[in-house]
Amino acid sequence: MALTRVNPTRMELSRLKKQLEIAQRGHKLLKDKQDEMVRQFMAIIKESRSLRIETEAELKKIIARFSSAKLKMSKAGIFEALMIPTKNIEISTSSRTIMNIKIPELDIKDEGKIDLTYGFAFTPSELDEAIIALSKLLPKMVRLADLEKTCDLLANEIEKTRRRVNAIEHIMIPNMEDDIKYIVQKLDDNERSNIIRLMKSKEIILNKEQMQY
Repeated sequence: MALTRVNPTRMELSRLKKQLEIAQRGHKLLKDKQDEMVRQFMAIIKESRSLRIETEAELKKIIARFSSAKLKMSKAGIFEALMIPTKNIEISTSSRTIMNIKIPELDIKDEGKIDLTYGFAFTPSELDEAIIALSKLLPKMVRLADLEKTCDLLANEIEKTRRRVNAIEHIMIPNMEDDIKYIVQKLDDNERSNIIRLMKSKEIILNKEQMQY
Protein backbone atom coordinates (compact mmCIF):
# COMPACT_ATOMS: atom_id res chain seq x y z
CA MET A 1 0.00 0.00 0.00
CA ALA A 2 1.35 3.45 -0.92
CA LEU A 3 2.40 5.51 2.08
CA THR A 4 1.42 8.85 0.53
CA ARG A 5 -1.70 9.86 -1.34
CA VAL A 6 -1.46 11.56 -4.72
CA ASN A 7 -3.46 14.36 -6.27
CA PRO A 8 -6.50 12.61 -7.83
CA THR A 9 -6.48 14.28 -11.25
CA ARG A 10 -6.58 12.87 -14.76
CA MET A 11 -3.16 14.37 -15.47
CA GLU A 12 -1.70 12.59 -12.45
CA LEU A 13 -3.45 9.37 -13.50
CA SER A 14 -1.93 9.60 -16.97
CA ARG A 15 1.53 10.27 -15.49
CA LEU A 16 1.29 7.31 -13.12
CA LYS A 17 0.13 4.96 -15.88
CA LYS A 18 3.17 5.92 -17.96
CA GLN A 19 5.46 5.41 -14.96
CA LEU A 20 3.86 2.02 -14.29
CA GLU A 21 4.42 0.97 -17.89
CA ILE A 22 8.11 2.03 -17.67
CA ALA A 23 8.52 0.21 -14.34
CA GLN A 24 7.01 -2.98 -15.78
CA ARG A 25 9.33 -2.83 -18.80
CA GLY A 26 12.31 -2.15 -16.52
CA HIS A 27 11.30 -5.08 -14.32
CA LYS A 28 11.17 -7.41 -17.33
CA LEU A 29 14.57 -6.25 -18.59
CA LEU A 30 16.17 -6.66 -15.16
CA LYS A 31 14.55 -10.08 -14.73
CA ASP A 32 15.87 -11.17 -18.15
CA LYS A 33 19.32 -9.85 -17.20
CA GLN A 34 19.18 -11.73 -13.90
CA ASP A 35 18.15 -14.98 -15.61
CA GLU A 36 20.96 -14.69 -18.17
CA MET A 37 23.55 -13.91 -15.47
CA VAL A 38 22.39 -16.93 -13.47
CA ARG A 39 22.67 -19.11 -16.58
CA GLN A 40 26.22 -17.93 -17.26
CA PHE A 41 27.08 -18.16 -13.55
CA MET A 42 25.98 -21.81 -13.42
CA ALA A 43 28.05 -22.64 -16.51
CA ILE A 44 31.17 -20.93 -15.10
CA ILE A 45 30.78 -22.44 -11.64
CA LYS A 46 30.40 -25.89 -13.20
CA GLU A 47 33.68 -25.42 -15.08
CA SER A 48 35.31 -23.96 -11.95
CA ARG A 49 34.21 -26.88 -9.76
CA SER A 50 35.48 -29.44 -12.26
CA LEU A 51 38.82 -27.64 -12.60
CA ARG A 52 39.15 -27.25 -8.82
CA ILE A 53 38.62 -30.97 -8.23
CA GLU A 54 41.22 -31.77 -10.90
CA THR A 55 43.68 -29.17 -9.57
CA GLU A 56 43.34 -30.24 -5.94
CA ALA A 57 43.89 -33.89 -6.89
CA GLU A 58 47.11 -33.01 -8.75
CA LEU A 59 48.25 -30.72 -5.93
CA LYS A 60 47.75 -33.52 -3.46
CA LYS A 61 50.11 -35.73 -5.49
CA ILE A 62 52.66 -32.89 -5.78
CA ILE A 63 52.59 -32.26 -2.03
CA ALA A 64 53.06 -35.99 -1.39
CA ARG A 65 56.14 -36.02 -3.65
CA PHE A 66 57.54 -32.91 -2.03
CA SER A 67 56.94 -34.36 1.47
CA SER A 68 58.78 -37.49 0.40
CA ALA A 69 61.67 -35.34 -0.88
CA LYS A 70 61.84 -33.47 2.44
CA LEU A 71 62.41 -36.74 4.25
CA LYS A 72 65.49 -37.40 2.08
CA MET A 73 66.98 -33.88 2.16
CA SER A 74 67.79 -31.26 4.73
CA LYS A 75 65.78 -28.04 4.88
CA ALA A 76 68.85 -26.06 3.81
CA GLY A 77 69.38 -28.42 0.87
CA ILE A 78 65.82 -27.89 -0.38
CA PHE A 79 66.13 -24.09 -0.07
CA GLU A 80 69.41 -24.19 -1.98
CA ALA A 81 67.94 -26.39 -4.75
CA LEU A 82 64.92 -24.12 -5.17
CA MET A 83 66.79 -20.83 -4.91
CA ILE A 84 67.17 -20.28 -8.68
CA PRO A 85 63.98 -20.13 -10.82
CA THR A 86 63.58 -23.01 -13.24
CA LYS A 87 61.94 -20.87 -15.95
CA ASN A 88 60.24 -17.53 -16.54
CA ILE A 89 56.48 -17.15 -16.45
CA GLU A 90 54.64 -14.03 -17.56
CA ILE A 91 51.05 -13.36 -16.46
CA SER A 92 49.25 -10.49 -18.17
CA THR A 93 45.91 -9.01 -17.22
CA SER A 94 43.07 -7.79 -19.39
CA SER A 95 39.31 -7.53 -19.04
CA ARG A 96 36.10 -8.61 -20.73
CA THR A 97 32.43 -7.92 -20.12
CA ILE A 98 29.61 -10.27 -19.17
CA MET A 99 26.18 -8.55 -19.18
CA ASN A 100 27.93 -5.15 -18.81
CA ILE A 101 30.00 -6.44 -15.86
CA LYS A 102 33.73 -5.83 -16.22
CA ILE A 103 35.53 -9.13 -15.59
CA PRO A 104 39.34 -9.29 -15.17
CA GLU A 105 41.09 -11.90 -17.28
CA LEU A 106 44.47 -13.53 -16.67
CA ASP A 107 46.68 -14.78 -19.48
CA ILE A 108 49.76 -16.90 -18.72
CA LYS A 109 52.73 -17.07 -21.09
CA ASP A 110 55.08 -19.99 -20.53
CA GLU A 111 58.54 -19.02 -21.74
CA GLY A 112 60.12 -22.27 -22.77
CA LYS A 113 60.74 -25.65 -21.22
CA ILE A 114 61.44 -26.09 -17.53
CA ASP A 115 65.15 -26.12 -16.65
CA LEU A 116 66.09 -27.76 -13.37
CA THR A 117 69.05 -25.68 -12.23
CA TYR A 118 70.29 -27.80 -9.34
CA GLY A 119 72.50 -30.87 -9.42
CA PHE A 120 70.65 -34.16 -9.66
CA ALA A 121 73.29 -36.00 -7.65
CA PHE A 122 72.21 -34.35 -4.37
CA THR A 123 68.42 -34.25 -4.85
CA PRO A 124 65.87 -37.08 -4.84
CA SER A 125 63.75 -37.80 -7.90
CA GLU A 126 60.60 -36.90 -5.93
CA LEU A 127 61.72 -33.25 -5.87
CA ASP A 128 62.22 -33.23 -9.64
CA GLU A 129 58.81 -34.78 -10.19
CA ALA A 130 57.13 -32.31 -7.82
CA ILE A 131 58.69 -29.28 -9.54
CA ILE A 132 57.89 -30.51 -13.06
CA ALA A 133 54.30 -31.41 -12.10
CA LEU A 134 53.79 -28.04 -10.38
CA SER A 135 55.09 -26.24 -13.47
CA LYS A 136 52.58 -28.10 -15.65
CA LEU A 137 49.80 -27.39 -13.14
CA LEU A 138 50.41 -23.63 -12.96
CA PRO A 139 48.27 -22.69 -16.03
CA LYS A 140 45.33 -24.58 -14.54
CA MET A 141 45.77 -22.75 -11.22
CA VAL A 142 45.77 -19.40 -13.01
CA ARG A 143 42.67 -20.40 -14.97
CA LEU A 144 40.98 -21.49 -11.73
CA ALA A 145 41.74 -18.12 -10.11
CA ASP A 146 40.27 -16.43 -13.19
CA LEU A 147 37.08 -18.49 -13.03
CA GLU A 148 36.57 -18.06 -9.29
CA LYS A 149 36.99 -14.29 -9.49
CA THR A 150 34.43 -14.24 -12.30
CA CYS A 151 32.05 -16.26 -10.12
CA ASP A 152 32.47 -13.81 -7.24
CA LEU A 153 31.75 -10.78 -9.43
CA LEU A 154 28.75 -12.45 -11.08
CA ALA A 155 27.34 -13.56 -7.72
CA ASN A 156 27.55 -10.00 -6.35
CA GLU A 157 25.87 -8.55 -9.45
CA ILE A 158 23.16 -11.24 -9.40
CA GLU A 159 22.37 -10.33 -5.77
CA LYS A 160 22.20 -6.60 -6.57
CA THR A 161 19.95 -7.26 -9.57
CA ARG A 162 17.74 -9.59 -7.51
CA ARG A 163 17.22 -6.84 -4.93
CA ARG A 164 16.29 -4.34 -7.66
CA VAL A 165 13.88 -6.83 -9.25
CA ASN A 166 12.23 -7.52 -5.89
CA ALA A 167 12.00 -3.80 -5.05
CA ILE A 168 10.29 -3.04 -8.36
CA GLU A 169 8.05 -6.11 -8.23
CA HIS A 170 6.98 -5.97 -4.58
CA ILE A 171 7.21 -2.26 -3.68
CA MET A 172 7.33 0.13 -6.63
CA ILE A 173 4.75 -1.51 -8.92
CA PRO A 174 2.21 -2.31 -6.14
CA ASN A 175 2.47 1.29 -4.82
CA MET A 176 1.87 2.68 -8.30
CA GLU A 177 -1.08 0.32 -8.81
CA ASP A 178 -2.53 1.41 -5.44
CA ASP A 179 -2.14 5.07 -6.39
CA ILE A 180 -3.78 4.48 -9.78
CA LYS A 181 -6.64 2.59 -8.12
CA TYR A 182 -7.05 5.43 -5.59
CA ILE A 183 -7.20 8.09 -8.33
CA VAL A 184 -9.64 6.05 -10.44
CA GLN A 185 -11.93 5.61 -7.42
CA LYS A 186 -11.76 9.32 -6.60
CA LEU A 187 -12.46 10.30 -10.21
CA ASP A 188 -15.38 7.85 -10.34
CA ASP A 189 -16.73 9.24 -7.06
CA ASN A 190 -16.42 12.80 -8.38
CA GLU A 191 -18.14 11.85 -11.62
CA ARG A 192 -21.01 10.21 -9.78
CA SER A 193 -21.30 13.24 -7.52
CA ASN A 194 -21.44 15.54 -10.56
CA ILE A 195 -24.08 13.37 -12.19
CA ILE A 196 -26.15 13.43 -9.00
CA ARG A 197 -25.81 17.23 -8.75
CA LEU A 198 -26.81 17.61 -12.37
CA MET A 199 -29.81 15.35 -11.88
CA LYS A 200 -30.87 17.29 -8.78
CA SER A 201 -30.37 20.59 -10.56
CA LYS A 202 -32.47 19.34 -13.47
CA GLU A 203 -35.15 18.14 -11.09
CA ILE A 204 -35.24 21.53 -9.32
CA ILE A 205 -35.50 23.36 -12.64
CA LEU A 206 -38.32 21.06 -13.83
CA ASN A 207 -40.18 21.55 -10.54
CA LYS A 208 -39.88 25.33 -10.85
CA GLU A 209 -41.17 25.24 -14.42
CA GLN A 210 -44.14 23.09 -13.37
CA MET A 211 -44.95 25.48 -10.53
CA GLN A 212 -44.97 28.41 -12.96
CA TYR A 213 -47.64 26.68 -15.01
